[in-house]
Amino acid sequence: MKQREMFLQADAALRFVVDQITTAQLDLPAPAEWSRKKNPTVRDILAAHAEDEAWLPAVLDGKTIEEVGDTYKGDLLQDDPIGNYDRINEATTAVVIGELDPDKIVHLSYGDYPLKEALQHTALYRAFQAWSIAKHVGLEYSLPDPLVESLWEQIAPDIEMWRGFGVFPPEVPVPETANREVQLLGKAGYWRE
Repeated sequence: MKQREMFLQADAALRFVVDQITTAQLDLPAPAEWSRKKNPTVRDILAAHAEDEAWLPAVLDGKTIEEVGDTYKGDLLQDDPIGNYDRINEATTAVVIGELDPDKIVHLSYGDYPLKEALQHTALYRAFQAWSIAKHVGLEYSLPDPLVESLWEQIAPDIEMWRGFGVFPPEVPVPETANREVQLLGKAGYWRE
């Protein structure tokens, strides 16, 4: 299932970036548009990703938000933010690489989708957040080439549709000689020097 592969690539990219974040960087302000929380920090963004990771096994199992309830609310990061994120990520990865029915209907907060599409949606968010967080905290980072190619194949053909849903900002011009990653980031509206 190509959507699973893209999810695993994007999830690994996000974890790689998270694992580079220092304790001091956790307190940095984060862009307001990244969170519903007022005056978010990088730690708040990491906490939201930890909750998203923790929820995914229940989603893939077919559970609804009502069935899960408040199970994953609260501070999942506690006093070891990076370590706890990694532990949650490992549990989710174990589920995703297991037996999955790609056509099973799962329940996301914005509607019901085949499992393979849910993985694709989630991968999209993780991939671009990996790049954005890395740039925000000042890491020298590029999305891995296999992930860039998966995003070109699975996301780029429908990028205007995604943009129409508000997933992507307006396209950003990039030099004609830009590499595939920069072209993709420009098309998705994320590129910045």
